[in-house]
Amino acid sequence: MSDTERRSLLVAANRGPVQIVAAGGGRDEVNRGGGGLVSGMVSALSEVGGLWVCAALSDRERAVARRAPDGHLAEAGVDTGGLDVRMLPLDPSTFTRAYNGIANSTIWFVHHLLWDSANSPVFDAKWRRLWAAYERYNRSFAEALAAEAAPGAKVMVQDYHLDLVPRQLRELRDDLRIAHFTHTPWAPPEQFAMLPAAVGEELLTGLLGADHVGFHCARWADAFLACCERFLSAPVDPRARTVRWQGRTVRVGLHPLGTSAEEMTSRAAEDDVTEAAERLAEQVGDRKVIARVDRTELSKNIVRGLLAYRELLRTRPEWRGNVVHVAYAYPSRTDIPEYREYTAAVQRVGREIEEEFGTDDWHPLLLEITDDYPGSLAALRLADVLLVNPVRDGMNLVAKEGVVLSERDAAVVLSRDAGVADEYAGDALLVNPYDVTATAEALHAALSMPAAERRERSVRLRAAATALPPAQWFRQQLDALD
Repeated sequence: MSDTERRSLLVAANRGPVQIVAAGGGRDEVNRGGGGLVSGMVSALSEVGGLWVCAALSDRERAVARRAPDGHLAEAGVDTGGLDVRMLPLDPSTFTRAYNGIANSTIWFVHHLLWDSANSPVFDAKWRRLWAAYERYNRSFAEALAAEAAPGAKVMVQDYHLDLVPRQLRELRDDLRIAHFTHTPWAPPEQFAMLPAAVGEELLTGLLGADHVGFHCARWADAFLACCERFLSAPVDPRARTVRWQGRTVRVGLHPLGTSAEEMTSRAAEDDVTEAAERLAEQVGDRKVIARVDRTELSKNIVRGLLAYRELLRTRPEWRGNVVHVAYAYPSRTDIPEYREYTAAVQRVGREIEEEFGTDDWHPLLLEITDDYPGSLAALRLADVLLVNPVRDGMNLVAKEGVVLSERDAAVVLSRDAGVADEYAGDALLVNPYDVTATAEALHAALSMPAAERRERSVRLRAAATALPPAQWFRQQLDALD
C-alpha cells in the first residue's frame, strides 16, 4: 500500500460502526451502530477520510470480512454509509478467549472491583492461555493499524479490549501519534496488585505506548498514575498528569464524555418512542416514576437498587400505590455464567417486590429484561427520579441522557462511584452504592423534592450533561495529540 492510499486518522475499537446480520434470502443486512460515541467518531472520520478498524463479532461478520479485500467492507460491496471500515476476521477461539476470558472477565473485573477474593480470581495455566489470546488479539489490531496508517498519522485506540495496542503499534510504527481512551474506571494500586505482576506491567506499558492516555474523570486518571509509579517505578508528575517512559513524556488527559442534547431529544421525539411513552403513561397513571436503564451487568448494581426500592415501600408507606419503578435491564454477556446468574437474581427480586406489594390496580415495578431502546427512552422521558447506582462506572451516559430527556425535571439518585458524580456532585443525591437503606432514603428525598428545587438542579444537571458532547469529546483528544 502506497503512502497516498494510507489514512491520516484511524480509530481502533472492538466494536465497529456497522453491524452485519442475516436477512431474508441469505442476504446480509447492515445496521449502523448506535449511540452518541459512534456518531461522534463517525463525524470526525468522515471529514478527514479516516478508517475505523474493528473486529468481526459473529460468524456472519467473519464470513463477510473474509470476502472483503483485507477486510475493507466497502470493497466487498457492503453498504457502510460512506464510512471506511476494516473488519478483522479474527479466529473465533482467539476472539472468545480474549473478549470473554480476559477483557470482560479479568480487566473489567479488576477495574470495577468485582472479584470475590475468597474464590476468584484464579491465575493458572488455563488463564494464561486466555492471556496469550488477548495478546494475539491486540497484535492483530496493531498490525492492521500499522499497515493502514500514513506517516505521522493519528491513531485513536478505544477501551480496555485493546490495552496492549499502543505499545505494540509503537514497536511497529514509532512515527505515529497514538491516543488511548479508557471508558472504564481504573483500579487503585491495591486492587490492581491482584493481577500477576507481569500482566499488570504489560497493561501499564501497553497504554504507555501512547502519547496521550484519556479517562473520563480525575479519579480514574490519578489511579492509573499511581499504578505507573508503584508497579513500574516510572517518574510521575501528578499535578501535570504526565509519565516519563522510555524517553517519552506520556500525557494523561481528562475528557468527561457528555451527550448531545439535539441528537437525544430528536431521537426521543420519533414515533416509536412517543408510542412507547403513551403506553407507559397509561400504565403508570398519575403516579410518580422512578426510572432506571441499565445492562444486566454486575457493576450496574441493579439488585441493590431493587432492594432499596423495596425498602422505600416498606419504610415509607405513603408511596405505596403512588409510585412505579420502571426498570429496563438489557441482557448482557449471557455467555458468562456470573452474568446469567445475576440476571436471574434481578428477576427474582423483581418478583418478590410484585408479590409483596402489588395490588389489583397497582404494579409497583415494571421490569423489562429486554433490549428495547424506544421503551428505555420513553421511561427516561417520564422519569420523576432517575436511579443510577453502579458499584463503579467509568462515566455512565444514562445519567446524562436521562436529565436531558426527562420532561419532569428528574431528580437524580447517583452512586458516588460513578465517574459522572464528579460533575453532578452538587445537584445529584449521592449515595454509597452498597448502602441499601441510604439509597432508599435518597429515593424518598428525590420523590419529595419541591418542584422549584428540582427545576433549579435540573438546569445545572443538563448543562453538565451536555458540556462535552461526543463529537467535541473526540476532537478534544485529537487536538491533544497536536
